[in-house]
Amino acid sequence: MFSKAITSLVVCLFATAGFAWLTNKFISPAEATGSEQVEQASLLPSFGKENAPTAIKAVDAYPKLTFDAPVEYTYAQDGTNRVFVVEQAGRIRTFDNSANATSAPVYLDIRKKVAYGGEMGLLGLAFHPKFRENGYFYVNYTKSNPRETIVSRFKASSPSAMSVDPATEVVLLRFNQPYSNHNGGKVLFGPDGYLYIATGDGGSGGDPQNNGQNRNSWLGKVLRIDVNSTDKGHYGIPADNPFAKDGNGRPEVFAYGLRNPWRISFDEQNRLWAGDVGQNEIEEIDIITKGGNYGWRIEEGREPYKEPDGKKPVDLIEPVWQYKHDNGNVSITGGNVYRGSAVPSLKGNYIYADYASGRVWALNADGKKAINREIIPRAGSISAFGEDQKKELYLCDLAAGKILKLSSEL
Repeated sequence: MFSKAITSLVVCLFATAGFAWLTNKFISPAEATGSEQVEQASLLPSFGKENAPTAIKAVDAYPKLTFDAPVEYTYAQDGTNRVFVVEQAGRIRTFDNSANATSAPVYLDIRKKVAYGGEMGLLGLAFHPKFRENGYFYVNYTKSNPRETIVSRFKASSPSAMSVDPATEVVLLRFNQPYSNHNGGKVLFGPDGYLYIATGDGGSGGDPQNNGQNRNSWLGKVLRIDVNSTDKGHYGIPADNPFAKDGNGRPEVFAYGLRNPWRISFDEQNRLWAGDVGQNEIEEIDIITKGGNYGWRIEEGREPYKEPDGKKPVDLIEPVWQYKHDNGNVSITGGNVYRGSAVPSLKGNYIYADYASGRVWALNADGKKAINREIIPRAGSISAFGEDQKKELYLCDLAAGKILKLSSEL
């Protein structure tokens, strides 16, 4: 099953992203050597001053553990030192957050429910902010016959329970997937207590159904719902969602015009970052705002892709950073703004990777310029980033089945 995940995901990755070995007008050839790239970025948010460069590496965080295609790493705020790893085939495993951990028991097994392979599978996990009180956590997965995305809730019998009964599932959302790729998959709670859900454009190539620009489609979006309400069955609509009342879009939609925002994350300033996987040429990083249109399929990054039938919208939001397919780069894996203490030089930087090349970068901005520097030339097949209880940053290596951790080389 592990080999199926790797083979299918790589084939799907290269088929949908495509190889466009073109001259990069936004990133200089110096990127391959790890030099810094600077780009004017007047719309970028501000960070603190960049610290002096430090040699950084990704080390095996749990040398005695191996996972089957890990795609998520998180914790539950349950009062313990546990962390959780999502395996794409449909399992969640849990273990003590210690480098000496020797076993990772299965917390939830829903492999019988999950359609797995390529970009499909169990793709996201988020624990309710009040998990210690209600035992609720939420997952995002794909199923077959018909092919759908499912966002559902499970309930642990107690905060310290070591396993969860799959029969506790309650489905919140379900929507059709026209193709097997571009499923998005991330779910996370925002600082406002609402659940955010990243969805891809439905797949194939070039968004043939124009789902990204269709505000009434579930696809190509960031959705936002209130899981503490029952107005729509097992969830409600936040009153300030951009289309909650005007009828100009699905009320669950928070932002649109995205191709495949595989991973999204909040930083300490409550900004929502997205790594949006590109089509043939460009990978992009966006800061998602309420009601924002991020351009796909009208544009890929900052470049024209397919002109609309009618008038081109004037309010398209450009990425804060983008890079072209060059030097083996093909598919962005969105990450997190670093807020740990193990690598002080990365504080306030957005850390992200390319799944194909394995490069890891740190993106910094001061409000006028974006500074992007390669920090690791090859970390592995990085499918996701995650944080532990101390806000240290971890990387999921899908091919090797390992969880890596950022570390300074002093």
